[in-house]
Amino acid sequence: MPTPGSRPHDPLATKDGALWYTGQLANVLGRLDPATGKFTEYQLKALHSGPHGLQEDNDGNIWYTGNTGSLIGKLDPKTGAVTEYPTPRAGDPHTLIFDKDGILWFTMQNLNRIGRLDPKSGEIKLLTPPTAGSRPYGMALNSKGVVFFVEFGTNQVGSIDPKTMEFREYRLPNAASRPRRIAITSDDIVWYSDYSRGYLGRLDPATGKVTEWPSPSGPKSEPYGISAISDIIWYSESGSTPNTVVRFDPKTEKFQSWAIPAAATSCATRR
Repeated sequence: MPTPGSRPHDPLATKDGALWYTGQLANVLGRLDPATGKFTEYQLKALHSGPHGLQEDNDGNIWYTGNTGSLIGKLDPKTGAVTEYPTPRAGDPHTLIFDKDGILWFTMQNLNRIGRLDPKSGEIKLLTPPTAGSRPYGMALNSKGVVFFVEFGTNQVGSIDPKTMEFREYRLPNAASRPRRIAITSDDIVWYSDYSRGYLGRLDPATGKVTEWPSPSGPKSEPYGISAISDIIWYSESGSTPNTVVRFDPKTEKFQSWAIPAAATSCATRR
């Protein structure tokens, strides 16, 4: 990486084939061209903004959450120009996602809020989930445009309807569950990584049924980042030594895992 100790986080593959990342401690956004291996880093405007989550809009702009700067930012890669949208209350914008109408949604886990930003007007609204201290964390969008999020402070998955602004919460069966990240398959089934217990979970929002599988590396494996790719579930075990990448096939209910050939780096103390 160009900047030592930048703590690259939340990689994003963009439409042009590049890979972006947030340099949390260096206050930069980075771009890697996998074809050439060339890195380009973009310095952000606000000092110590603590970039975290990343999303690309339809015009190729890169949006990010300023986790420590309490802002949402937009980078134009063509010019390097950065536009910032301070959040109405001092908080910690975390994960972000665009809905089907181009509205940007984001979580603020310590403030216990879900944020909504209209890129056309710059207006931000903050909404409060029903459960106090729920710590909304990872987000995903289903085929109907409903925004789902996991509540890292409790054993629940939440959703919000972008049209009505109504919340719904789904309680997981084990009180010790702490879901951290979330993915949704094409059948609108919700998958979550249960960080505290070392489980992969499946929630059917239509029925509320929950099914869980112990992660291959055991109860201290700390499943974290998760994606659904062609309806196959991929996630990381951040607590195992070495860290692993895990593949789960929902049809066969079979796991595969691969060790990451680098030093173990637990996310236990990270936001």
